[in-house]
Amino acid sequence: MISTRKQQKGASIFAIIIMLIIAGVFFSVGFKLYPAYFDHKLVDSVLTEMIGNNDELNQSKFLIKRTVNRKFAVNQIRLPDKESLKIIKEGNKVILDLDYQVRVPMFANVDAMVKFKKKYEAEVQP
Repeated sequence: MISTRKQQKGASIFAIIIMLIIAGVFFSVGFKLYPAYFDHKLVDSVLTEMIGNNDELNQSKFLIKRTVNRKFAVNQIRLPDKESLKIIKEGNKVILDLDYQVRVPMFANVDAMVKFKKKYEAEVQP
């Protein structure tokens, strides 16, 4: 018996459209979250550089905070609030405690919350 019907090969138009919609959603989410992660990368580089500089860490907490804020201003970074970065000096140890979150609007009334938390510690040489 000879079949005149050809077998289908490949994906249907409907399957291709569904795959494109799913890929579009993932790309959209990625593009919306990228600025928050890029800004955190800049914050991390500023604080890592700060921990490596003994002269800057020998200053008072106020001057350390002012130096960090100036470096953030140069890189056009603004933390969500003033309590996002805490500076703790205990003897010859300096701790920069970074803890903040960023809310990113996604679609309609759906937001994404991205949290960043890291401690930077350094021993200060007098």
